[in-house]
Amino acid sequence: MTRRDPRGNPVSTDSADALDASERALWRMMSFYGAPLDELDAAVAADPRWLLPRLMRAGFLLSLTEPALVGAAHAALDEAEALASAGNDRERGHLVALRLLAAGDWTGAGVAWQRVLDNHPRDALALQWAHLFDFYRGDAAQLCERVGRALPAWSESDPLLPYVLGQHAFGLEETGRYDEAEDTGRRALAGTARVPWAIHAVAHVMEMQGRHDAGSAWLAGWRPHWAEGNGFAGHLGWHEALFALERLDHERALAVFDSYLRADQNEITLQRVDAASLLWRLTLQGADVGDRWSMLLAAWPLESDAAGLSAFNDVHALLALIGAGDLGRADRWRQLSLDRAEAGGPWNRAVSHDIAAPLMRGLLAFARGRNDEAIDAILPLRPAARLGGSHAQRDVVDQTLLAAAARGGRRSAGRALLGEKRAARTATPLATWWARALAARAA
Repeated sequence: MTRRDPRGNPVSTDSADALDASERALWRMMSFYGAPLDELDAAVAADPRWLLPRLMRAGFLLSLTEPALVGAAHAALDEAEALASAGNDRERGHLVALRLLAAGDWTGAGVAWQRVLDNHPRDALALQWAHLFDFYRGDAAQLCERVGRALPAWSESDPLLPYVLGQHAFGLEETGRYDEAEDTGRRALAGTARVPWAIHAVAHVMEMQGRHDAGSAWLAGWRPHWAEGNGFAGHLGWHEALFALERLDHERALAVFDSYLRADQNEITLQRVDAASLLWRLTLQGADVGDRWSMLLAAWPLESDAAGLSAFNDVHALLALIGAGDLGRADRWRQLSLDRAEAGGPWNRAVSHDIAAPLMRGLLAFARGRNDEAIDAILPLRPAARLGGSHAQRDVVDQTLLAAAARGGRRSAGRALLGEKRAARTATPLATWWARALAARAA
C-alpha cells in the first residue's frame, strides 16, 4: 500500500520517522521558523533511500538565492538523482523542477511545479517553491493564480491551510485585489498558527494604500509572531521602517534598521538587499545614516562568484556600493554582474539584459549627478516587474526617479509620477515632501 503524507500526496518511503521529520522541515520552510536542515538530516537518517528529503534540501538552499549555496544544492540533487528510480512520479516531478531551477531556468521550474500541482494540488512543497520563485520573478499573475487554482482542494481542517492562505493573500495584493487580500490574510491568522507570510501580505496592502499608521499598528500587534526566531523578521522589520518613512520619521526608521537589518545580523543576500533598499530611501530623503552604508558593504561578500544569479540582488548590491561612495567599484560590479549573467541561466540573463543593465546605468548616472540622464535610462523601465520582488520593493526605482527629477531639469516627469502615486493611494507626508521638493526646484 502506498504511504501518503498528511495531505494525501504519495511518498516513496515506508518510514514513519522519515515522513514525520520531513513534515517538520516543511513547516519550517512555510513558516520561516528556523532552517529545516536538521529535520532533513533526520529524515535521511531514518530512510537513506528516500529522495524527497534530499530534494527538500536542494530546494531550500536554492530558495535563498545565494550563489555560495548553489554548489551544495547541486550535490543534494545529484544524491537525489541516484535514488530517483525508487521514487514516485510526484517526487521525480520535483527533481525535474529543481534541476531547471539550479540551471537558472526559473520560469521553466515554475512550469514543472505546475505540472506537479495539476496532479497534486495539495503538494505544499510545490506551492511553497513555485510561489517564492513567482515572487522572485515579479510574476504577480502567477503569484495569485497558481495558489488560487490549488486552494479548492484544501481542507479547512488542514494545519498547513493558513500558510497557503497567506500565499494567496500576497498574490491577491500583488494583483491589486486589496480588499480580498486583506480578508484572506486576516483569515489565515484567525487561528493559532503563526503565519508571518500572511502578516506580510496584509502589511503590503496597507503600504500600497498609504495606510502607514494602520500598518505600523498591524506589525506592532503581531510582533510576537514574527520578530523572534523567524527568518522573515528582517523583511517585516523593513516593512515597519517603510511605514515610518511614509510619515518622515527617520529616527524610527533607523531604529528599526538597527534592530532587524544591522550589518552584523544579516546572514544572506536577501537580508542585505532589504538593508540596502532601506538605507537608499533614507538617503534620498536626506537622512543622516552614519556609517551604516560602509558597515553593510564591509559585511557583504561581493566576490566575482557572488554576481549573476539574481538581477534583483545585483542591483541592490550596486545601491550599497553607491551608498558607500565607492563609485569605481560600483562600475566594476555593474560590468561583472552583467557579464556573469550573460554566461549564466536563461531567466537572469534575459532580465539582466533588458532591465538591470539600463537600470544600473541610470543609477550610476544619478550617483554622479547626471539626473536627466538617469531619468532617461530608468523611466522607460517602469514598472520593472521582471526585475523581481514586490511592488513595494520596486518602489525604490520610483523614489530614485523622484529624486532625480527634483535635483535635475525633468521636473515634469517627477510631477507626473507623483500624480500617478497620489491617484492610487491615500496621500502621506512623504508624498507631500516630494511635492515640495519638486516645487522648490521649480521655483
